[in-house]
Amino acid sequence: MFPIHRNRRLRTTESIRSLVRETIITPNDFMFPMFIAEGKDIQVEIPSMPGIYRRSIDLTVKEVKELWNLGIKAVNIYVKVSDNLKDNTGKEAWNPDGLMQQAIKAIKDAVPGMVIMPDVALDPYSVYGHDGIIKNGEIANDETVDALVRMAVSHAEAGADFVAPSDMMDGRVIRLREGLDKAGFHNVGIMSYSAKYASSFYGPFRDALDSAPKDSGIEVPKDKKTYQMDYANRVEAIKEALHDVEEGADIVMVKPGIAYLDIVREVKNAVNVPVSVYHVSGEYAMIKAAAERGWLEHDKVMIEQLHCIKRAGADIISTYFAKEAAILLNQ
Repeated sequence: MFPIHRNRRLRTTESIRSLVRETIITPNDFMFPMFIAEGKDIQVEIPSMPGIYRRSIDLTVKEVKELWNLGIKAVNIYVKVSDNLKDNTGKEAWNPDGLMQQAIKAIKDAVPGMVIMPDVALDPYSVYGHDGIIKNGEIANDETVDALVRMAVSHAEAGADFVAPSDMMDGRVIRLREGLDKAGFHNVGIMSYSAKYASSFYGPFRDALDSAPKDSGIEVPKDKKTYQMDYANRVEAIKEALHDVEEGADIVMVKPGIAYLDIVREVKNAVNVPVSVYHVSGEYAMIKAAAERGWLEHDKVMIEQLHCIKRAGADIISTYFAKEAAILLNQ
C-alpha cells in the first residue's frame, strides 16, 4: 500500500509528461534584441556573440520579416552610432532623421504588426560611454532624464509601440509618461528596465555597441555602479519595480536573466503588470562557447534555460536565442 502517492506515475512517458507540464514556451513569449548599423547591405557578426549581427536597416527589415513569420512579435532595438555623432549631451538620440528613428519607421512600414521597443539610454550616443550626461565628474540624473524624454518622444513620433528606458535614472518613468502624454502619445507604452544590475554578463553587448565607459582623460565614473544596481541586493529590486509601476510603467524588466531568477520571482510576486526578463549577451555567449567545445548540448540547454526563465515568472523573454528557439519550437 505504501506509498499511496507515487509522483513518478506522472513521469512515465513523454505523452504523460507533456500532458501535465506546468510551463510551456512558444514564440509568443520572445522578444528579439537587434543591433542596427549605418549603411546599406551591411551585416557584421559580433565576435563575442556568434550568430548575432549588426545589420544595416535594409537587412534589419529583412530579418524582422523572418522573425514575424516564425511567430516572434516583438523586437528590442539598439543602434551603433558613429563616433563623430557622440558627445556629452546625447542630442543625436532625438534627431528625427537619426539611425534609430529611421529604423523604427522602416520596420513599422514593412511589418506593421511587429511590436517595436527601442532602447532609451544615452550610452550609444555618449562620448564617455555612460547612460547619462556627465557633470562635475558625476552622472547628472535630472538633466539626463530631460534628454531621455526628448529621445522617447522622438521614438514615438517615428512609430515605436513602447519605449524601453534602460538607463536606471531616478524618476525617469514618470517623466517619460508625462512627456509622452503631453506630446499626444497616450497609447505608447513604457517597458522599464526596473531591476537592472551592474553585471559582468553584459560584456558582449558592449562590444556590439561600443558602449562601455571610456577612459576619457577627464574625471568620469569608471563603471556604471552609481546607477545600475548592486548584484548583492534583493529588496532594492522589489522597491525599484514598485516605484516604476507607481510612476506608470506598463511592463517591468529584470536584467540579467538566468543568474537572477530569484529576483524575477520576487518581482513577479510584487507587481501587477507583466514582467520581462532580459536573457543577456554573456548568458548567450557562455552557451555558445560551451557548445562549440562539446561541453553541453546547445539546443537542449537553450530550451531548458528559456523554460526556467518563464517558470520563474517572466511574461516576456528578451533573448538572443529567440529566432533559434522559435525555429526549434515550430518543428
